[in-house]
Amino acid sequence: MDRLLELMKANARLPLEALAQQLGETPASVAARIADYEARGVIRGYQAVINTELVDDDSVRAVIELRIRPAQDGGFDRIANRVSRFDQVESMFLMSGGFDLLLFVKGRNLQEVARFVSSKLANMEGVLSTSTHFMLKTYKDQGVLLEQQDRDERLQVVP
Repeated sequence: MDRLLELMKANARLPLEALAQQLGETPASVAARIADYEARGVIRGYQAVINTELVDDDSVRAVIELRIRPAQDGGFDRIANRVSRFDQVESMFLMSGGFDLLLFVKGRNLQEVARFVSSKLANMEGVLSTSTHFMLKTYKDQGVLLEQQDRDERLQVVP
């Protein structure tokens, strides 16, 4: 991956001057490259990584695996495009292994996620089976550790 993209992925709030200095370029050339990436759709958006345990967020997140039958004329893409349009779906990936699609979904509570699975996903044409896993705690999100690592986990030596 381009070094500029790596730097922005690690911290999208770095000023142009800092990016330019690290890349050995001018701020104007870095700004032009970022604008080109945005125009071509390489950069799709900017987001903060939020530790939801520290804010008032009672929502529920789940990982849902879908086993699907590929469409005759659209393969996995046709069903994936339909599923991705649901507001509950935050992220979705085509996977290898026992299931085909991996979804990360969000709901107000367990019942809302369960209703979404049973009424929207499970009965969708082409969906063969689902497996839902509720996320209980997040330790690391998008490469960012969410817990403080101040503790020294070495055993104390006591005379």
